Amino acid sequence: MQHGWPALYTLLLWWFSTGVIIYLNGLPRSTHPWTMGAATVLLGIALTGVAVTAADTRVTGAYLAFTAALTVWAWQEIGFLLGYVTGPRRHACPPGATGWRRAGHAVMAILYHELALMVLGMAVLALTWGQPNQVATWTFGVLWLMRLSAKLNVFLGVRNLNEQFLPEHLRYMHSYFRQRSGNRLFPISVIAVTGLAAAAWHGAVAGSVQAFEITACSFVAMLLSLALLEHGFMMLPLPSERLWEWGMRSRGRPRHSE
Repeated sequence: MQHGWPALYTLLLWWFSTGVIIYLNGLPRSTHPWTMGAATVLLGIALTGVAVTAADTRVTGAYLAFTAALTVWAWQEIGFLLGYVTGPRRHACPPGATGWRRAGHAVMAILYHELALMVLGMAVLALTWGQPNQVATWTFGVLWLMRLSAKLNVFLGVRNLNEQFLPEHLRYMHSYFRQRSGNRLFPISVIAVTGLAAAAWHGAVAGSVQAFEITACSFVAMLLSLALLEHGFMMLPLPSERLWEWGMRSRGRPRHSE
């Protein structure tokens, strides 16, 4: 069970933190500055946690580093969904835009968000550089890579856009998505994520590694498995919003896919 508990912890933290962010985002706009302020305080605490745990190779150090990195990630999620960290373009994509012109508009719509990810990623990397506990860096790196894959696939076209998760003030983002039966990148993404997850799970269950390495690999493996599930949500007829129906209650009546 050395790899089972970290996997369960990852699953529960992923599910609960996503629901909390959805709930806070659905509250009246007057509460959003307070939410962003609290998230920024937590960001400072989380970065301190990343630095403090970088030299800690106990199992508890792996848990704390993972939680700290996920909290750092949560700040940019909140900043984006609240509309504070998006991009200079805050309106819909022109209907006739195609190809590189459409891609350029999409980049400008999320430019500040991407820059924030780069800054936070470099901060986590700097705080853990040369240290034995790299769980925070691995965690942030996996989240970043998987989110990039999701963004590219949604831009190129997937069956389920899951636009019900977008708040009203970000509805214009939907114009940069494309709904279609599939795209050439999607199978490559699925194969790559599956391969990485398999490698991480192999590392987690290998009998020759220590408890810290088992825990660290389990965190990464479960994150990659959840990323594979999220990619599945893009194509399979699964009502993913039901997982966080409790979080969407702050918007009033829960929204369901038709």
